Amino acid sequence: MQNLRQLVHRILELRRIGAKQVTLLAVCPNSDAVLEAAVKAAMLNRSPMLFAATLNQVDRDGGYTGWKPADFVARMNAYADKYHWEGPLYPCLDHGGPWLKDLHSLNKLSYQQTMEEVKLTLTACLSAGYQLLHIDPTVDRTLPVGTTVPVETVVSRTIELIGHSEKVRKQMGLPPIAYEVGSEEVHGGLVDLRSFTFFLQNLKAGLQAHDLMEAWPSFVVAQVGTDLHTTFFDSTAAERLFEIVAPYGTLCKGHYTDWVENPHEYPLRGMGGANVGPEFTSAEYRALKSLCQKEASLCSHRHGIRPSGFMQALEEAVVESNRWRKWLQPDEKGKEFAQLSPARRDWLSQTGARYVWTTPSVTGARQQLYHNLSAVMADPHGYVVDQIEKVIDAYINAFNLFDFLQMM
Repeated sequence: MQNLRQLVHRILELRRIGAKQVTLLAVCPNSDAVLEAAVKAAMLNRSPMLFAATLNQVDRDGGYTGWKPADFVARMNAYADKYHWEGPLYPCLDHGGPWLKDLHSLNKLSYQQTMEEVKLTLTACLSAGYQLLHIDPTVDRTLPVGTTVPVETVVSRTIELIGHSEKVRKQMGLPPIAYEVGSEEVHGGLVDLRSFTFFLQNLKAGLQAHDLMEAWPSFVVAQVGTDLHTTFFDSTAAERLFEIVAPYGTLCKGHYTDWVENPHEYPLRGMGGANVGPEFTSAEYRALKSLCQKEASLCSHRHGIRPSGFMQALEEAVVESNRWRKWLQPDEKGKEFAQLSPARRDWLSQTGARYVWTTPSVTGARQQLYHNLSAVMADPHGYVVDQIEKVIDAYINAFNLFDFLQMM
């Protein structure tokens, strides 16, 4: 199997000769069902698959999925065995940097403390077999709110974290891995072409000065129009960014690709990769909500069945987590969850579900839901996985990844 660095070089070569253009899909493994669906999709489509796990999802404390890095990779491999898939699956770290784990900000860790925590996690990721590390020091909680981290600071901290990772990698006797740098967020100061170019030039000079060019990044995260609130991909910006990064032997990667309106434009405009996450949580939520409707019908005409109460358990877990508060609109500030409209409560439950899938009350209700429906459905869990896999398939097709392995 090609390592990820080799795959990136292959994609650049295909672009150079005018052959098939592709964009690599990076699935954010925000639940066990999403992870399974992505492995299944890779098998069915004979496609490589990246898994971009954030510090909140997977970390040394288990994250909200309950997986430590080694657990996550083991689970991925278990699904590969289940689906008899020996093709390329690439576990990756997404947004590895200071204060990018929510608990680091909530616990008010100092810069030194959060950097030390990130370095320990980078070591754990390398030990677990991660193929890509996204180095992202674009947040600084010591600065006044709204202050942009100077690009020079982003560069120096990027080099520090790459240097740590490379030292550990070599001590472990591991082969070279891929790196991703930059951020699509405004706080990184990398959202205009001048800053973007300045960042690349200074990063190259710094890596050369520290004898780290072996770790030159395979991906640079770029702002291509999509964010939490917009879903239209800016193809003109993407083409310009590709022209900048291609001479470096690097590909652009887009984040916030969820629900993008024109995904087919990504490979045409030179995008090397794209992250998708919340959209798959939405697919999982909708599938489970559909199963709850089937359960209600079943309970209405069959006696002796204990309703699972899954949707209520999920909503209660989301409310208790307090995660829903960060998505409140200005006119909703100060209101309690019960004071919001049914439509908003449903949206907030759907959006916050990924944080509470592993809560005992939610997993227990889910098991009861599956048990109840097993009387009339062969595989309720398989139904959920298949619904997520259909959404993943849409990106695989749009990114020209179907049967891409024959090009590798």
